[in-house]
Amino acid sequence: MKHNWTVTSMLIAFFILAQLTGLWLINHESSIGLDSKTNSTVVKFSDTAVGARPETSGSGSLIYVLIAIAIGTGLVLLIARFGKTNIWKIWFFLAVWMALSVSIGAVLAAKIWFNYDIAITIALILSVWKVFRPNIFVHNATEVLMYAGIALIIVPLFDVTWALILLIIISGYDMYAVWKSKHMIKMAEFQTNSRVFAGLMVPYSQKDDKVKIYASIPDVSSKEVVRKGPAKIRAGKTSPKNAILGGGDIAFPLIFIGTVMNGMLLKIYNANPQVALSALKLAAFLQSSIIIATATISLTLLFVYAKKGKFYPAMPFLTAGCLVGWAITLLLF
Repeated sequence: MKHNWTVTSMLIAFFILAQLTGLWLINHESSIGLDSKTNSTVVKFSDTAVGARPETSGSGSLIYVLIAIAIGTGLVLLIARFGKTNIWKIWFFLAVWMALSVSIGAVLAAKIWFNYDIAITIALILSVWKVFRPNIFVHNATEVLMYAGIALIIVPLFDVTWALILLIIISGYDMYAVWKSKHMIKMAEFQTNSRVFAGLMVPYSQKDDKVKIYASIPDVSSKEVVRKGPAKIRAGKTSPKNAILGGGDIAFPLIFIGTVMNGMLLKIYNANPQVALSALKLAAFLQSSIIIATATISLTLLFVYAKKGKFYPAMPFLTAGCLVGWAITLLLF
């Protein structure tokens, strides 16, 4: 088993919370309307707190996301190569601020006193706290909201077919990046040792059967990372171990599940247009939550059977779990 059950349970709990939060916000923001071009019924979304979404769909959305991933990966590797932790922190701070603004804006949108400036201000405060004064509670709680915000931006750009293609491509890339080129490992080590990791993280130490969870994230200077190397620092006696789950392992399953939910909502609306939309949205949410359960089971099995000290690509396992859950929903509904 890769980590102690206490640590593993924490990662799994945050994963489930991230999926449920993201799915709930997508469901909350969705509505049914007519497509002016095709005159057909579609699931619609309003603009986000940071503006309108890109005008893409289908293959265009896939290309858009893949190009963004390629550019982002290249920049992180370049930053890690030269140990520029300050540049990484600023870039990550801006990304966190944007994603949190979207999710918080969606949460508060129904309030009479609300405007998007309030959401952006709250997101700014949380982003500063997360990046410059990190602890595991703020870090992981904001991660949950971050990927909900990312999903709110991306899910409306995809349908189930293209989201599935994205899931398969990312799974293949994850295997290559971890097992072959190993650049995903380099990025993870750089991020964890800069105290700014894009994903869930639980620092801990274990002696015999006793596990200590660290409330604060360990501080390693950028000079020390460059001089000793992140792997050696992480293996040092004074530094705790880090149980991590990458941000992509949270975001991509959520994107797929969100598109499945939208497809279900449209299907049951067309079959029951006289039923209140809130009831139909609840049904679509509950049905698509089956995929969260199966994805969680696959992630748990990965943690249980993974060996200590080794890195594994989580996306192939999560994709398998998503496909099993999707097949169940197709059979049942």
